[in-house]
Amino acid sequence: MKEKVQEVIDEIRPVLQADGGDIDLIDVTADGLVKVKLRGACHGCPGAAMTLKMGVERILKERIPEVTGIENVV
Repeated sequence: MKEKVQEVIDEIRPVLQADGGDIDLIDVTADGLVKVKLRGACHGCPGAAMTLKMGVERILKERIPEVTGIENVV
């Protein structure tokens, strides 16, 4: 499943990079929790939580039903 998640993140990455940010996949747990690290302009951005939940998590869950959630690892 980690490879599938990485593929989706790689598709999302250019959108984040266009705003000066980036995202790295850290891990996918056995229960489907995706752990990522936001970098660049996304790190510490007040809108980062919204981007993760309403953007990245939504897309991941649509494409990979086994994904249960997303967490930003600081």
